[in-house]
Amino acid sequence: MTAMLRTLALVVALALACVVATDARAGAQVEEQLSSSVINGLAKSIADFPPPANYSAQPAVRAWIDDMSKRLASRISDPMTRRDLLETVHYEATRAGLDPQLVLAVIHHESGFRKYAVSIAGARGYMQVMPFWTKLIGSSGQNLFSLRTNLRYGCTILRYYLDRENGDYFRALGRYNGSLGRPEYPKAVMAAMSRYAPETPIRAAAAKGRPEPPAPLRGEAREARSGGAAAAKGRPEPPAPLRGEAREARIGGAFTLTPTAAR
Repeated sequence: MTAMLRTLALVVALALACVVATDARAGAQVEEQLSSSVINGLAKSIADFPPPANYSAQPAVRAWIDDMSKRLASRISDPMTRRDLLETVHYEATRAGLDPQLVLAVIHHESGFRKYAVSIAGARGYMQVMPFWTKLIGSSGQNLFSLRTNLRYGCTILRYYLDRENGDYFRALGRYNGSLGRPEYPKAVMAAMSRYAPETPIRAAAAKGRPEPPAPLRGEAREARSGGAAAAKGRPEPPAPLRGEAREARIGGAFTLTPTAAR
């Protein structure tokens, strides 16, 4: 009986460990001593400024939300929840000076788009923000499971790490995940950015297995290509247009060689 209880306890422990591990794949931001000026700057950055009422109606924002909503349908089934998340991602990322695709990629790997995800280290929400940040730059009463609060903190922290690392995404992402110096997390996030890159005709063609259309040629390259196509069909390449004295000399020469043309 004792052996059976021990086995059952082991199975339960393993199951709980798996649940915790799948709740969030995040590491943990490391609490550091920050100067008063940095704390004050970050505190101002996490101030709550909700998006304008017509923010998602802007053509570029609406097109981005429509595109990303299709890609997240398998992860977030409710359309309103999906669009609310995407509007907040776009707004808070833009507000912090970040690429919205980067923020989506971070959420993809940090929480798997689970609002109430909690890591073993205690990081919370979509962007897996560590609770010490609310005490350091905000207030302990702020709820990191709140959509806007979580993304506002997450974007502000990531922007701070990017500035601290002089724009080095590899090191900034390592700091955000608590894995500074290791390549796995930064590489995974940067790869995920391409997964959420906006749709374009070229990307759509590639996804359907069609060759990408050639880039338009200009100037000399276009002329060279036109000449090559003519030669391939057995036609002589058209002569380049002449100007100025060269044109006059050619016209004069033509009349000299064929005097009957003047009659």
